[in-house]
Amino acid sequence: MASLEDFDFDLPEALVALRPAEPRDQARLLDATGEVLAERRVSDLDLVLRPGDLMVFNDTRVIPARLFGARLRGDNTVAVEALLIERKGEDRWLALMRPGKRLKDGDRLVFGETPDRACDLTRLEAVVAHKGEDGEILIAFDRSGPALDEAIRAIGHMPLPPYIAAKRPDDERDHADYQTMFARYEGSVAAPTAGLHFTPALMERLKARGVGQAFVTLHVGAGTFLPVKAERIEDHRMHAEWGEVSQATADLINRTRAAGGRIVAVGTTSTRLLESAAGEDGLVHPFRAPTDIFIRPGYRFRAVDVLLTNFHLPRSTLLMLLSAFAGEEKVRDAYALAVRKGYRFFSYGDASLWTRTEKA
Repeated sequence: MASLEDFDFDLPEALVALRPAEPRDQARLLDATGEVLAERRVSDLDLVLRPGDLMVFNDTRVIPARLFGARLRGDNTVAVEALLIERKGEDRWLALMRPGKRLKDGDRLVFGETPDRACDLTRLEAVVAHKGEDGEILIAFDRSGPALDEAIRAIGHMPLPPYIAAKRPDDERDHADYQTMFARYEGSVAAPTAGLHFTPALMERLKARGVGQAFVTLHVGAGTFLPVKAERIEDHRMHAEWGEVSQATADLINRTRAAGGRIVAVGTTSTRLLESAAGEDGLVHPFRAPTDIFIRPGYRFRAVDVLLTNFHLPRSTLLMLLSAFAGEEKVRDAYALAVRKGYRFFSYGDASLWTRTEKA
């Protein structure tokens, strides 16, 4: 059985990207689809993929899910930060909060402007409805439905991953940089980062090459970025994330495979959703439900043939998925090369392209 240590590696801090490449499709691409690793640019994808291939993108849209505010308890006020991770009702969100240990059920929360600068457009009140044993906080807001959504958009910050947020604050540029060109349906608290590399010009070249495109929706939540704490990876449990594969998309995928084309998943989020929607025979079915699928070595892939993805955190579920897809040894070799060559890692970093191992 695999252990957490099997997915660890040393990564120089200087290789963590704090901004994306400009233009986006000029990010480096480590092509691992052949016998020998090849160094390219994402803009070369139209030269690498084949006519008849179908690229599947995640069209979720990131919401400004990071809220700053204060906990009010009598005359005592403590600054707090909330990362909304899963909607639980019209007026309720599950959140990760700091400092979580200083919160208890019934605490009043104010996000946005501080109490002495009250403004209806920049102030959102709430209460701690429940504090879970694992540290997650259920927040009940004083607004609900579209009114709550509008308030979050007004005062929220883009939920940059911790390895970026620890080094710089988010800014206006992140509102565009941390959103794919395909972003359509609001609901994610992290970007489907493989999709960040695409530009309209690249999409036109792919279309001219005869590469098709399809869209699915997976709202990225806590399951994507929470650390694995269990030493035996089999003991890790993923958080459920809501996804949808339409009938039209399922039909297009199945027609593509029947005609000999390959399904190219853009990102691990698209991969997880397609595998959730696939039957044992490899046919993809319409899907509209939460999924907590945890893909790790030993998993047999049914729907995805090629995977475009960024370079992932050590000891992460995303690295485990990639190892299951392409083989642990090949992934270790490619990541060692990427470190030596100075590839940029994580959400704003460079990309890699993989084909499914025959045994996967």
